[in-house]
Amino acid sequence: MMQSDDAVLAEAAGWRGAGRGVALATVVATWGSSPRPVGSQLAIKDDGAFIGSVSGGCIEGAVVREAIEVIGDGRPRLLEFGVTNEQAWDVGLACGGTVRVFVERLD
Repeated sequence: MMQSDDAVLAEAAGWRGAGRGVALATVVATWGSSPRPVGSQLAIKDDGAFIGSVSGGCIEGAVVREAIEVIGDGRPRLLEFGVTNEQAWDVGLACGGTVRVFVERLD
């Protein structure tokens, strides 16, 4: 179930209020085929629990892994994931696309 951005931010605030490490991932740019629009957010807790969505499938798993590192070292990251138009057909997509996701620790 897709969560509203307000629900994602409220949950993240609750986790921080409880003393947990939290990172916020935000879609900052897309090109071509992208399942979630710019501004979509995913909040990640230090134990790997998360709420929201920035894409789906293996991309979301990779974002969660990077977010755990961001929580640990405090260094934000700009992640880019993509499929070229040539690769898209091979993986069952009509066209390629790119999504950029900014991940930052909430302090």
